[in-house]
Amino acid sequence: MFFWFLALSFVLVALVFDSPALDYRMVMLGSVLPVIELLAGGPWALHTLLAPLVVLVMVMLVTAGRRLARRRWLGLPIGLFLYLVLDGAWLRTELFWWPVLGVRVDSGDLPDFKPAALLIAMELIGVAVGAWAVRRYGLTDRERLRLFCTQGQLDRVQMGGARPRQR
Repeated sequence: MFFWFLALSFVLVALVFDSPALDYRMVMLGSVLPVIELLAGGPWALHTLLAPLVVLVMVMLVTAGRRLARRRWLGLPIGLFLYLVLDGAWLRTELFWWPVLGVRVDSGDLPDFKPAALLIAMELIGVAVGAWAVRRYGLTDRERLRLFCTQGQLDRVQMGGARPRQR
């Protein structure tokens, strides 16, 4: 599941925060970063509540007094939190609350792999949501796409709360 995390994290954060200045690339990166653990043999720290909390605290401490840097890097822990929600990691209590409920991760804590049909359906939903987001946020426009790719930002006019002034 790749597009499921990328597209849904982007759209959820764009709709909830309604901020053109947030770095959505960092949100998307945070939402797929825990997948690396699965490729390396199973879930561990990035599938726990501890990881996004530690990253959030680090971002807040390292970027103190640097508002623009903070705005950029806050997307990373937001994406990590969204991964936990979109993956259903919170359903695996022992792993999610590690190390609060114990420091040992048993093989029973490994995720139950979803049926292939469900994984395919989730990816197709991710692709559909991504296609909707491209149209919704005007990313077919070359300048808007450049702004998104280089700065991770959306055009203020395309955001839900921002409306162009009438003349």
